[in-house]
Amino acid sequence: MITITAGPFTALDGPTAYAVWKLRQDVFVVEQQCPYPDLDGRDDEPGTRHVLLRDDALPDEPGLLGYARVLDDGATWRIGRVVLTPPARGRGLADHLMNTALEVSQGRDVVLDAQAPLTGWYATFGFEADGAEFLEDGIPHVPMRLSR
Repeated sequence: MITITAGPFTALDGPTAYAVWKLRQDVFVVEQQCPYPDLDGRDDEPGTRHVLLRDDALPDEPGLLGYARVLDDGATWRIGRVVLTPPARGRGLADHLMNTALEVSQGRDVVLDAQAPLTGWYATFGFEADGAEFLEDGIPHVPMRLSR
């Protein structure tokens, strides 16, 4: 059974927090070959929300399939670290992550830095390019905004 939840850092138990950081490291640092400081000090901020996509039928706890992080940037919300495990890709599950991230980021504009090939997918949620393409860790990104 697929479930999706969103909550603060204090709601993450040890195994879940470990699974989140391992998934982010496996994809963003190892798979995409971008050594960067993933643990940036923002995970435990009071306004941060962690969106967790799980399959409760998986034998390993916590059955994490995907993740997204919503940051409270004051005037805007910022969505980032949107990631799925390799077996979860191509099944439409990322849509559930984004929909939940958008549900917890009400009342203000939402910004994100999209990897360039994903700008069309983010546009399906109402995001529009909000600046020039730039390189981050050798990967082209486009700043995007959802105006509310």
